[in-house]
Amino acid sequence: MKATDIPENEYSVFNATYIKASGDENLYEDLEISLHDFIRFVQDIPMDKFDYRYAEGKWTIKEIIQHIIDTERIFSYRALRISRNDKTPLPGFEENDYALNTNANDRHLQSLLTELSIVRQSTLSLFKSFSEEQLKRIGIASNHEISVRAIGFIIIGHQKHHQKVYKERYL
Repeated sequence: MKATDIPENEYSVFNATYIKASGDENLYEDLEISLHDFIRFVQDIPMDKFDYRYAEGKWTIKEIIQHIIDTERIFSYRALRISRNDKTPLPGFEENDYALNTNANDRHLQSLLTELSIVRQSTLSLFKSFSEEQLKRIGIASNHEISVRAIGFIIIGHQKHHQKVYKERYL
């Protein structure tokens, strides 16, 4: 399954950016490959950049890694609920509140990357456990319809989006 296989009615306009950023790879392969690419990319960033903010109020690289972890956990939870045919509308979350309430800047880089790897392996296992029917199920999250399979590609695209931001604004 590829992102281009997903009809636009399975995700919001806001999430279209992430779907497109995910590329046109197989979902399961790209969940794994994009993680390894991201870790290699981050490990090549000079150590003095991890606490850098390109502007006041912007997140550090470590805070962005924590944000990616938090977001992936939330999106995986959404995928689980929707896949199990839970019709309860799922609320959004305030990413800035999450970022203000972490200790990402006090953590070692390797600790963050290890956590990201563990979360991604869990996400990959979860998505591989879904049937074709479950992947196509649609629920409500953040007041918009979304399919389970779209969530998988959003997770990938969200990570790739932040990697692009690193290149453009931090390095």
